[in-house]
Amino acid sequence: MTPPTGRGSATEGALRPGSFAALVAATPASRDRHADLVRLFAISAVVLGHWLAVVIVLRDGRLVGQNALALLPWAHWATWVFQVMPLFFLVGGYANAASWRSRRERGWNGAFWVRSRALRLLRPTTLFVAVVTVGAFVARVLGVDPRLVDAAAWAAGIALWFLVVYLCVVALTPVTHAAHERWGPAVPAALVTGIALVDLAHLGLGLPVVGSVNFALVWLCLHQLGFAWRDGTLTRSPVTPWALALGGLAALVLLAVPGPYPVSMVGVPGAEVNNTSPPTLALLSLGVCQIGVALLLRGPATRWLRRPRVWTVVVAGNSVIMTLYLWHMLPVLVGAVLLYATGLFPQPPVGSPLWWVLRLLWVLVLAVVMVPLVAVLGRVERSPRRPVPPGVPPRAGAWPVAVGVAAAAGGVFLLGLKSFHGVGPGGLPVAGLAPYAAGLLLLLVAPWAGRPRSRCSTG
Repeated sequence: MTPPTGRGSATEGALRPGSFAALVAATPASRDRHADLVRLFAISAVVLGHWLAVVIVLRDGRLVGQNALALLPWAHWATWVFQVMPLFFLVGGYANAASWRSRRERGWNGAFWVRSRALRLLRPTTLFVAVVTVGAFVARVLGVDPRLVDAAAWAAGIALWFLVVYLCVVALTPVTHAAHERWGPAVPAALVTGIALVDLAHLGLGLPVVGSVNFALVWLCLHQLGFAWRDGTLTRSPVTPWALALGGLAALVLLAVPGPYPVSMVGVPGAEVNNTSPPTLALLSLGVCQIGVALLLRGPATRWLRRPRVWTVVVAGNSVIMTLYLWHMLPVLVGAVLLYATGLFPQPPVGSPLWWVLRLLWVLVLAVVMVPLVAVLGRVERSPRRPVPPGVPPRAGAWPVAVGVAAAAGGVFLLGLKSFHGVGPGGLPVAGLAPYAAGLLLLLVAPWAGRPRSRCSTG
């Protein structure tokens, strides 16, 4: 989705190619608009959840960040609503299935498709990495309080774990979708079995290293369910959404209320077991329940989305979805300085009535800061993509794409793990930047590196 370009009258401008109005008008009747709404809802819920969970305190002249979940145990139940990353992977599977099947029919090979999808994610990410790296480097060189710089870099890096996992899931789509086409529901069923066995080894036998396998299995399982949504498996019978919603909820209650899984579906400081790192069978159960609820709401939501103004908002939001996700913690830093460092906001006890009133004002201020931020930075994500020349089926070498995705994902992982901090003057994070840059370069040259000898082959 691209921003308006060119000149002309107001009417012509509203419908010129690439404008939101043109995208709304060109939406085919066959498009499942509900998938777009679910994606936007998922990211919006993540943003709102993070904003509500952050508690800023001015202590001894320093800003200190705390997690509301560690201070309000009853709020752990609220994570059943705000932990909606499973829905994002569901919609990712839906969209990736549609895109891959369409491009495959046009002669694209899997490597070129993976490259295309990866670059769509890495374009706004590269801007984010560059700005945060330069900002942290300059702040450290200028002598800004290292604790403040590290806290800001850590907050920025919160978003990066998702990108690492999602990049890997996207890269596996040609293989996992082929498995879906061949074995259908047997694939997620096998993944669920694997997830349960990994949890047993992790929590039952005390093997935490084994638990890391679920970073792949849980998110791949939710992605596979997106394939099933796309091909109609989840919507063919009216019973299926109810079975998913009620079955997922029943499993979640049985696993989380008596244990051994915690009630909170996000990490809580000091907790022995974390449902997200690594993800667990309990988190998968929550995701299955949410999928069922989303599908049950599909009918009324689709009718609501036929309204031009509503659909325009959804189109606009989806056009900057990665920008919104990557940058949503920056308003927290701005708000902390404006509202708490200046003493403008009082600091009542966490959970008190006044604290909740201030929470609403806090979210409102962050939203006001976020709007112009996304409007400016979102131009990178919305910028036009280079069209694929007609006539020659787009192809790329498998090895440069595979290595490129792995290197870029590894670089992002290291940047998030080290909070954009490295060694040397200013703490430049070379260990993360080097593989990220190398991976991005490999993806850019992939159509020419390691290409098949026959340029016209469509095999």
